[in-house]
Amino acid sequence: MSIEDRVIQLQAENNRLREQKAELGQIVQALGEQIKGLRELLATAEQRIEELEQTKKEPPSFIKPNRPKREGSSTPRRQRAQEHNHGRKRAVVVTRREEHPIERCPECDCKLRSKKRVAWIREVIDIPPPQEVEVTEHVVYKGYCPRCAEWKCAAAGGAGVITGQRRFGTRLMALIGYLTESLRLPNKATQSYLKTMHGVEISEGAIVDLRRGLAEKLQPVADALKAQIRGSAIVHADETGWREDGQNGWVWVFSTPGEQGVRSYIYDHSRGHQVVEAVLGESFQGVLASDFYGAYNVYTGRHQRCWVHLLRDMHKLKEEHPEDTAVQTWVQELRSLHDRAKAFVEAESQSQGEGEKLYIVLINEVERLGLMYAREKHPCRALSKRVLRHQDELFQFVLVAGLSADNNLAERSLRPLVVVRKISGGTRSPRGSQTRMTLTSVFATLKARGLNPFSECLALISANSCT
Repeated sequence: MSIEDRVIQLQAENNRLREQKAELGQIVQALGEQIKGLRELLATAEQRIEELEQTKKEPPSFIKPNRPKREGSSTPRRQRAQEHNHGRKRAVVVTRREEHPIERCPECDCKLRSKKRVAWIREVIDIPPPQEVEVTEHVVYKGYCPRCAEWKCAAAGGAGVITGQRRFGTRLMALIGYLTESLRLPNKATQSYLKTMHGVEISEGAIVDLRRGLAEKLQPVADALKAQIRGSAIVHADETGWREDGQNGWVWVFSTPGEQGVRSYIYDHSRGHQVVEAVLGESFQGVLASDFYGAYNVYTGRHQRCWVHLLRDMHKLKEEHPEDTAVQTWVQELRSLHDRAKAFVEAESQSQGEGEKLYIVLINEVERLGLMYAREKHPCRALSKRVLRHQDELFQFVLVAGLSADNNLAERSLRPLVVVRKISGGTRSPRGSQTRMTLTSVFATLKARGLNPFSECLALISANSCT
């Protein structure tokens, strides 16, 4: 190739590179304009986000705020108590045993020579197949008595078998009571369970009738529970709304603490003090724990008012007057009296004499705080008048062992009925209300005492099952 040809070739290559450079320059210019436009869009979006964050509405009160994620904790993890550091215990009674011997090698089919040795034992807990319904035909014979001059019939069945003229037995009656009361299953769910697990075809009307019959059998037990309430040393009381046939009424609960606790439920159209008088009677000499509702004022004996209700109102007062130093100080001083009494009770090492001395100091301090604003127009006036009115009913838990400063026992006792009320809306007749209160009293008491509700209910109705 000559020098001229080489020069021409280099010029052509140079022209081609210049054209590519020009094209790349145009591309770079276009990308620069595109980047500029994207930056403008980003700035507009950031401005809009900032505006939305400033006008962001607070979530509703029923939505809990998100908790910040914990990146790490400086405190070490709390160790579990030593008595919990053990394996799972095996069942006390083994109902069936299956052995799995091995004679040949599963890989090469060679006959094993060593003696039979236990490699490991595995426990499998399961339930038997569903039991089919048992239908027993009772054939009752009769004979003529010449002395009495009349026909005599043999006794049909025995204790724990027949429930009067009903075609269902006591075990089914107790099971329906357990499903509807302890597990709070509606009638349709109870009906489905009986058909699925036991093949029992039973109508909703029959379930209602069995519940009614069960309540009739357990009514003496419920009446005995009311008598135990009157003889108890501590009784917690509370009430909640209940509708009967579309009419407003009230369910009252009277509960006693301890392993042998009692739960007694009463339905009444009134929310007045006559219900408290009728339940407690003149023989009750214990301590009544309740909230500040005026119907409980009829009891003139020892009384413990619920501190949870009072603390809730105190907290609300602080939130309504956050800038008022007098309100904040007054509430804090009253709260400190409660904390002092709680600390004394939780210490469990103080004598009765020390408790009486502390009680006198506390009610004197309450009286001082109440007199500060009870006679003048002040935000603390309502609570001041309340603590003055009940000053001797705020610290009874300091004097009485086992007495709580709150009324949570009664409120927790009402919670199952509140759930039932939300589902069913109440009852349709006075008889239905009586059935509900009787069954709830018995089954709630069995639960409070840690007893098996089905077996205990069956034992209670079996003694008089033929009447």
